[in-house]
Amino acid sequence: MEKSIKKIQADALKELEKASGRKEINDISIRYLGRKGVVTQLLRNIPDLPKSKRAETGKNANVLKKTLDQVFKEALKQLELKTSASDECIDVSLPGRPAVNGSLHPITRITQEICDIFTRIGFEIVEGPEIETDYYNFEALNFPKNHPARDMQDTFYISENIVLRTHTSPVQIRTMKKQTPPVRVIAPGKVYRCDSDLTHTAMFHQVEGLLVDENISFGDLKGILTTFVHQMFDDQTNLRFRPSFFPFTEPSAEVDILCVICRGKGCRVCSQTGWLEVLGSGMVHPALFENVDYDPERYTGFAFGMGVERIAMLKYGIDDIRRYFENDNRFLRQF
Repeated sequence: MEKSIKKIQADALKELEKASGRKEINDISIRYLGRKGVVTQLLRNIPDLPKSKRAETGKNANVLKKTLDQVFKEALKQLELKTSASDECIDVSLPGRPAVNGSLHPITRITQEICDIFTRIGFEIVEGPEIETDYYNFEALNFPKNHPARDMQDTFYISENIVLRTHTSPVQIRTMKKQTPPVRVIAPGKVYRCDSDLTHTAMFHQVEGLLVDENISFGDLKGILTTFVHQMFDDQTNLRFRPSFFPFTEPSAEVDILCVICRGKGCRVCSQTGWLEVLGSGMVHPALFENVDYDPERYTGFAFGMGVERIAMLKYGIDDIRRYFENDNRFLRQF
């Protein structure tokens, strides 16, 4: 019986050496330690042995069972470690993964392009706070309390006198209060209005411009904006000025450009008119000069403002403003 126990252990270890996978190790374990396994049958046959050999044989058989159980478990553990190491190892012969290069968001790209155009013709970039007082956002810009023009702004009120700025025009007032003419600045930045649809979002970007000096005329405004339109789009893009109303300019004008899609023939984008609105403009209202202690008899000036998203939609042919904020890489990679 002693020889039989040693033979069983030797056979089990020999089979285990040839095993190469989890299934084979489990099969060997069941063959020796399962309910009908070799060691199990050996233990069941001990009562049939002579009484003098039962104790010694039972002890050796239990030792065999424990030894094989530990050997099988260790074999499975070593197999797992080997497999894990193989999965985690780095094949240095493989080519490296290229780093994905980022790119500027289309809104950032267009904002920079607008600023570049105006800085080349002598404008300076200025910035201001996005949380504004009612005075700078409305009153200093000739929007008195309860003025009906305030309804056009769809304002977010933080308190009675604190708002999220509805345009970057407050920056113009802050700039004029700090310096005397000549003033030639553009103010890019985020603005906020309570509006959301295919062509509007609650947060969007504007670039506004201001030029104040002696003998500034509407002709200067037309020349500057014509230069801007031709550099932003192309020399073949005609533009027109339509009378409009803004509390802070007088006279005021909306600026339209020839539809960049149909070139004036009429299409769905331009509502069959052949023209697309791009910005608002006008001569600075004398009331603004009085608010910043400029002499309206000596100085004149013009102001203009445009939505960056609007310019980008026209330049890139984008039909839904929400695409700018969805972070869809398929859309962003095009820029």
